[in-house]
Amino acid sequence: GDADTDILWDLPVLRERCRDLERNHPIAHGALNTKCLNVIGPGLKLRARLDRDALNISEEEADAWERAVQREWKLFWQKQEVDISRTSAGPDLEWMVYKQSKLNGEVIVLFPRRQRAGSPYQTKIQIIEADRLCNKDNATDTPELAGGVKKDSDGAPVEYHILKQHPGNLLGNVKKEWTVIPAFGKETNMRNVLHIYRQERPGQTRGIPDFAAIIEPLKQLGRYTEAELDAAVISAFFTVFIKSTNPEGIFGDASETSSDKTTDKDFKLGKGTIVGLNPNEDISTANPGRPNPNFDTFFQSIITQIGVALSLPHEVVMKKFVASYSAARAALLDAWKYFITEREWIASKFHQHVYEMFLYEAVAVGRISAPGYFADPVIMQAYNGADWIGPAKGMINEGDEVEAAQKRVDMGITTLDEETAQLTGGDWEQKHPQRVKEKKQRVKDGLEAP
Repeated sequence: GDADTDILWDLPVLRERCRDLERNHPIAHGALNTKCLNVIGPGLKLRARLDRDALNISEEEADAWERAVQREWKLFWQKQEVDISRTSAGPDLEWMVYKQSKLNGEVIVLFPRRQRAGSPYQTKIQIIEADRLCNKDNATDTPELAGGVKKDSDGAPVEYHILKQHPGNLLGNVKKEWTVIPAFGKETNMRNVLHIYRQERPGQTRGIPDFAAIIEPLKQLGRYTEAELDAAVISAFFTVFIKSTNPEGIFGDASETSSDKTTDKDFKLGKGTIVGLNPNEDISTANPGRPNPNFDTFFQSIITQIGVALSLPHEVVMKKFVASYSAARAALLDAWKYFITEREWIASKFHQHVYEMFLYEAVAVGRISAPGYFADPVIMQAYNGADWIGPAKGMINEGDEVEAAQKRVDMGITTLDEETAQLTGGDWEQKHPQRVKEKKQRVKDGLEAP
């Protein structure tokens, strides 16, 4: 079938099973957190990037403008006021958006407006779980309306149908009511709705959870692990069976037992206990052969397959680097390619849109000066430029890594700004003034020669 035919019917069950795995399976929970930790971490940092040539301004003017915008962004982004529910600051919302996009395959972000004390910006962020996006009045899917998204003849979204409460909410009114939200603003033509998912097929309306391909292996691996654990525990009990020639056995007549409940009269094994046997009685022991010496090899084999499906080396999935320095470095570099790609994706799908919404309002209300911003799309694009800096990839051998970075800077194939971001995840423009201050102070105090 086409993309929607193959996907839409399966989505509810896929989401439910993936959420169950993430909540109850250590590998699934850990793998998803590993992605969030390396892609988002404490949050992506904004670096405003003006197109100086298009705006025909000096370096000094551009630097001053970028610093002013970054101050305003912190005012907007670092407070819980940015969240419509006033519970999460911007970095928390980043983590939630990315995690939902991987766990459920997609996430919906709205931009309601609220005037609140303590914040000069009315733009707020509301995160909607994917389950709430469905056809109004449970209408049948059609080429024009499928999975809660209405499209035009070109396949572009026109409006989104969103349930006012989660379909699995058992605490409130069971009556289903929908809100229909236009995809784009009528006057500004800016997006009212961000539907964040990775489209893998033409015409695909909804996203697929990351765990979809490994639901079965993860579930079976969990069962196998539990079975091995149970067997190891039973083996530790050192189970003993007593053989007797007495027709009634050592437990007496089983027909006289009136209850299945255990009592103090039950025969049990005690710690270091020596029990005498009656005449004609003997014992035999059961050895279940646990722990299983082949368990770890088989477990690692399945984890490798799971890692391939998640685009993560098995060393990174298990956070276990025991092969060699070269193997560990290769695994981390391979994972880093994935993390960087994911960071660019979420920055373009979420962060950049939010930044443009913020800057639009900041210029409109006069908090940021941007001549020509609303007059020409090229000028608007020149002001909207931004880089998003995330967590550094880390270093296995810091000496070699720093030396290589220094050589790249000396050769002119990279910059201090780029190396600072890669090695520490920091901002060179913020570090440089502090280094100048420290240098001057050390010279003044006689700790360094002028």
